[in-house]
Amino acid sequence: MVVCKKWVLCTAFIGPPEASNFKLETEELPDQLKSGEVLCEAVYLSVDPYMRLFSVPVGSVLMGEQVARVTKSENPDYPVGTFVQIMVGWRTHTILSDPSKLQKVVGTGDLPTSLALGVLGMPGMTAYFGFLEACRPKSGEIVYVNGAAGAVGSAVGQIAKIKGCTVIGSAGSDEKCKWLKDELKFDAVFNYKNASLEDALKEHAPKGIDCFFDNVGGEDTTVVLKHMNKCGRAAICGGISQYNKDKKDKGELPYSAILINLLHVEGIQGWHHVTRWPEGKADMLQWIQEGKMKYKESVTEGFENTVPAFIGLFKGHNVGKAIVKI
Repeated sequence: MVVCKKWVLCTAFIGPPEASNFKLETEELPDQLKSGEVLCEAVYLSVDPYMRLFSVPVGSVLMGEQVARVTKSENPDYPVGTFVQIMVGWRTHTILSDPSKLQKVVGTGDLPTSLALGVLGMPGMTAYFGFLEACRPKSGEIVYVNGAAGAVGSAVGQIAKIKGCTVIGSAGSDEKCKWLKDELKFDAVFNYKNASLEDALKEHAPKGIDCFFDNVGGEDTTVVLKHMNKCGRAAICGGISQYNKDKKDKGELPYSAILINLLHVEGIQGWHHVTRWPEGKADMLQWIQEGKMKYKESVTEGFENTVPAFIGLFKGHNVGKAIVKI
């Protein structure tokens, strides 16, 4: 028998995730595979803020994507040793037979296969299509991205630079701001914990903002919309500031800013463009190879440490993409 370890939700989230919300269980899988089946062993797990927002029923395995290696196969299309991306959640071993649930990890070359969960995966494609399709940046425009040191935000800022924009970013620590400024070459950055958003935008974007990529949500969104130029474009990607709140922010409504500034505001999700991901991955890979796109991974070692890695997302522990190496 193959013994699978899995993290299940044992109590519903109330406020920020805590260790007591999770339970480590085991499951026995059969040794013999049926025709067409493959046994996948997790290599990297993804931990992402959205997992808090779209929590699973109590007793279920936590949702999420992983990079796995095929260790036993009765499917000639997926021989032993093949690396695949599978959306099966926080578990070490999985038997699959449905080809639609298996996606080969391709095109990473000499780069780590873990990038299939980051800049060459869902976060990278969210940044690529969300920013380019919703914000439609033009060279010379002013772009503001919050949550800029995360997996999505850091990619958005770099794409904006590639497109010739002036990029302003905010993050929650001086270390993160230094990385954005020194390595990713953002034009201006500020630590939102040490600065008034209103004052920071007046200082760094005195002529207004043309494109806004929002990962944070809440009252800050309205503040930024009020600083946008006429016919500006805003991509609403996430609202991590609200995920753990039972009572959401009740600040000034954004509708006047949208109307007065004639703004285009669009909600975006990377999966919406999944049929075009090969196009986005090709560009991102080329930019990495050319040195125009950099990435950082916050790697946690060990399946048993998946929960602390997830909890750390909401305490600002990660820089770039947070992953768990099994």
